[in-house]
Amino acid sequence: MTTPESSRDLDIYLARPRGFCAGVERAIEIVERALKQYGPPVYVRHEIVHNKHVVESLRAKGAVFVEELHQIPDGGVTIFSAHGVAEAVEGEAKRRDLPVIDATCPLVSKVHKEGQNHAAKGRQVILIGHAGHPEVEGTQGRIPGGVLLVTNADDVTRLEVRDPERLAYVTQTTLSVDETRDVIAALKRRFPKIVGPDVKDICYATQNRQQAARDLAAQVDLLLVVGAKNSSNSNRLREIGTETGIPSYLIADAGALDSAWLEGVRTVGITAGASAPEELVQALIRRLGDFGRTRVHELDGAAENIVFKLPAALTENAARAAHNA
Repeated sequence: MTTPESSRDLDIYLARPRGFCAGVERAIEIVERALKQYGPPVYVRHEIVHNKHVVESLRAKGAVFVEELHQIPDGGVTIFSAHGVAEAVEGEAKRRDLPVIDATCPLVSKVHKEGQNHAAKGRQVILIGHAGHPEVEGTQGRIPGGVLLVTNADDVTRLEVRDPERLAYVTQTTLSVDETRDVIAALKRRFPKIVGPDVKDICYATQNRQQAARDLAAQVDLLLVVGAKNSSNSNRLREIGTETGIPSYLIADAGALDSAWLEGVRTVGITAGASAPEELVQALIRRLGDFGRTRVHELDGAAENIVFKLPAALTENAARAAHNA
């Protein structure tokens, strides 16, 4: 399809890095390996990652997505999503003797352990995160004694704590680096003895994508973020563009592109949340080609080489299968 403006030039700049992180790649591979090793169906509690294209692709291969464990039949191979689950969920799976494969991102598991260590030392734990997000619900349910949840600096002023001398904080891994730094500063102002990891609990992939989006937004007229509306890290990327002062939109795929956004635009920046596949970015580039002659440029950015190990249940089964073949 062409438009009256199809004769114009459009420069497309791609953020680097963008899209899948190591935790997401690991989670998807876990489901795919489980399907091969155990055969369909395998049951996944919640979306394995926040992206409907990924979910639909796995569903087509035989994955069944459920909200709660009671929807899984006895003996059903059960996978916990990359966001992690509360201890009560894990306990229920054990009581039912469900064969579980845990796809929780190792960086989320690290936050769980940090919170548990603080609780074991008698510290009350404050979690910086967004209420209702699966990762936050999982972390809340992993720390003995529960946690106090704050989202912004205003929440800090309303906190009622047991003992201001014995406090610690942890964070959701996919928050805005800048906002989280502000909340941590507010916590330290009100509770000088509080301990925690600065913004290091925000995962490397989230930080890299936010810096790349910031660099990208500084040189384009329009920012498009490919990702799901319920993806925390994707929403933060869109917010970075908006804070920079340029029109910024979070879209699920190329079909959501509104041609009106391109009015007067000569440079378009594209990035993608950590759960958005690259094929969606490439489809968006092709779609932009309908509105003019395009030139694609990729910015320099952080290189990511991290690969997380798969759960032993999958690698050991694969090794046994290869041995018996």
